[in-house]
Amino acid sequence: MDNSNEKNLNITINNKAADNDEVVISLVTIFKKLKKYFVLWLIIAVVVFVLTFGYATLTTQINKPKLNALISFSYSGIEKGNDPNGRKFDVNTIKNPSVIESALTELGISLENLETIREGISVFGIIPSDAIDRITVYQNVYESAGNLNAAKEMLDVTYYPTQFKVYFDYNETDLTSAQATDVLNTILKKYQDYFYEEYGYNESLGTAVSAINYEDYDYSEAVDVFDTNLTTLRRYVRQLSNEDATRFRSSVTGYTFDDLYQAITTIQDIDLDKISSYITVNNLTKNKDAAISYYDYRINSLNRSKTSLEEQLKSVQESIEAYEKDQIFIFSGTDETNTNMSSTVASEQYDNMIKNKLRITEDLAETKQNINYYKERKEALQNNPAGSEAKAKDLDVQLKDLSDKISELIDVTSQTSDDYYRNVTLRNAYNVLVPASSTVTNRLLHIIDNAKMPVVILEALAILVFIMIAIVEAIISDGRKRNGLPEAVETEEKKKEEPKAENKSSKK
Repeated sequence: MDNSNEKNLNITINNKAADNDEVVISLVTIFKKLKKYFVLWLIIAVVVFVLTFGYATLTTQINKPKLNALISFSYSGIEKGNDPNGRKFDVNTIKNPSVIESALTELGISLENLETIREGISVFGIIPSDAIDRITVYQNVYESAGNLNAAKEMLDVTYYPTQFKVYFDYNETDLTSAQATDVLNTILKKYQDYFYEEYGYNESLGTAVSAINYEDYDYSEAVDVFDTNLTTLRRYVRQLSNEDATRFRSSVTGYTFDDLYQAITTIQDIDLDKISSYITVNNLTKNKDAAISYYDYRINSLNRSKTSLEEQLKSVQESIEAYEKDQIFIFSGTDETNTNMSSTVASEQYDNMIKNKLRITEDLAETKQNINYYKERKEALQNNPAGSEAKAKDLDVQLKDLSDKISELIDVTSQTSDDYYRNVTLRNAYNVLVPASSTVTNRLLHIIDNAKMPVVILEALAILVFIMIAIVEAIISDGRKRNGLPEAVETEEKKKEEPKAENKSSKK
């Protein structure tokens, strides 16, 4: 091959101190040197790749990767960071010991691991990038505007996440990957039951209503206990009925909240009044003196409540009368003839005052009615002899029947409201979007994720080293050529020719 036809691209480095000193590097020579070491680089690259993945696999087995799952909440108020009851929502209730205990019990895992598992769970909210950008922009506006009220209002863009990532670090436990996955997923499932119990049917209400034993009280006191319990239950059902815009009918009990309200009202107005009349007519008591003292106490207590309610009602009425409703002004006409009209509209605050007045009026009327009732009972007990033992036994049977009816009503209310919360109000309030998983594919992906950065760094370093070696050898080789010296590294053909030349000289 004619070397005169070969075209080389050279890089010349001039030394400013001495114009005669220059280093010429041929790119062709550099590529030849790289080609020379390509096989060696390939072997080293494969070795680095294998060692790095082996190390990543080993560390992954020793330091187990965190499991993660994705959950979401969707109900009115979560966008403001509130729970369904309007209080501040704490997503860390997922780590509630009762939730973890329920999950471990279902899986048959010792409760000794409970605290370690609880400490290994962490929850982080997911904030979309557009929300972060918006908050950042408003932050910059606020900082540039100083403490201006307008800028301060613009800054009120706090974002409350509705989606959360749940992580489980189980390195401190003796759980396997499969067991840890089951534990986390079961905890997330059990949290749904906890969520319904916490924000669904008021279980504490039902417990409080049914916890009191009427047999521990005198007959008139037992009637008061029943009346108080039924009033509490009725108000709770009325609240649910007002909230229910779908006229929900439970598929479990077949009742609507209006049905339950009517049932409670019927028991209170008919069954309870019947028993109360029976006690009054027959003058039944377990202890006459104690009963009279009880009536005196109730009358005094109700009179104090009556005075308080009357003061509240007066205050609310004065506030309503002094309150100025919002006005809307409408301007119309031309410059010559302007027509101004205004209309008055009630605000939310005004509506709340009206509702408060109605509530106080209702409570005041009920209090007055109870005062009259206890006065009549006291007078009847003072002026008439106590009833017979036979009448008392008959009353015990009636009270027992009433207690059974109330217990059954509480149970039906519990089932109906629980069905309502689970399938209407809180149906999609909590969801597990992505459960935790620990498959072979996931473990392999985690190993790859741990290994890819070291592989990239080491491979890049190896390439850099080989390039530097090629450049250095290219400089040396080209320098020898310019100075007329033979190359330091001999070619394969020269190595083959030397033994032949030695053989010829020895024959001579």
